[in-house]
Amino acid sequence: MTTASTRDHAQERTDYTRLFRLDGRRAVVIGAGSGIGRETALALAAHGAAVVCADRDLDTAAATAAAIGGDAYRLDLLDRAAVRAAPAELGDVDVLVFTPATNVRRRLADYSDAEYDLIADLNLRASFDLLRAFGRPMAARGRGSIIGFTSIRAVTVEPGQGIYSAMKAGMVALLRTAAAELGPQSVRVNAIAPGVVETPMTTEIQSDTVRYAAYAAKNALGRWARPHELTGAAVYLASDAASYVTASVLTVDGGWTAIDGRYEPPE
Repeated sequence: MTTASTRDHAQERTDYTRLFRLDGRRAVVIGAGSGIGRETALALAAHGAAVVCADRDLDTAAATAAAIGGDAYRLDLLDRAAVRAAPAELGDVDVLVFTPATNVRRRLADYSDAEYDLIADLNLRASFDLLRAFGRPMAARGRGSIIGFTSIRAVTVEPGQGIYSAMKAGMVALLRTAAAELGPQSVRVNAIAPGVVETPMTTEIQSDTVRYAAYAAKNALGRWARPHELTGAAVYLASDAASYVTASVLTVDGGWTAIDGRYEPPE
């Protein structure tokens, strides 16, 4: 016996060759001036999206925009008024990706109030501001995909990164809550959790050959990621391939969290 539901599914025809295409969608990538943000902007554009490259450094944003025929937009996430104003200035946004973060490596007892405030403001409060600012118009239109970059430090800690870890864990909770609240309006909200990536934020560690090698050895692939290796996750979450994916944390860490703390016994 064929039910109405069965007939509806039978009549659906998905063009799998276009599952990851983003044609006709407008994406805003915050942090597009460098690193993961830049590569994500390039990848979304390559899949058909019209991309606005946003960054606090307008020159670097403009350089990325020039490479893809997109628009550049100056946005400092520490400027709350600017974040609130951005959706009205940018118009309808189908995909929002934000990557900026900062870190100060200190033992908990050694952090200054100013250092704590800086990490909290950019890594957590700015996420809250973006969710409010862009989530509302997306919900009103009944569509949208929001993708925030968190970190494996949200679930596995390291001495000297306590505040960063706490804010990234809080960011995951915010994103998942937004997914629950915006889901009825067909707005999806997800997180991407990288492991160690060769970006400007990790320049200090990369310059220390001993530390660089130690971090590389912590994951299954035995190496650091390059920024472009995070872009597939962003394209996926932005596209119809992830139409039923929300409130998820997509870990892209080379297997770090699966084998964290491994011990290789001698032969």
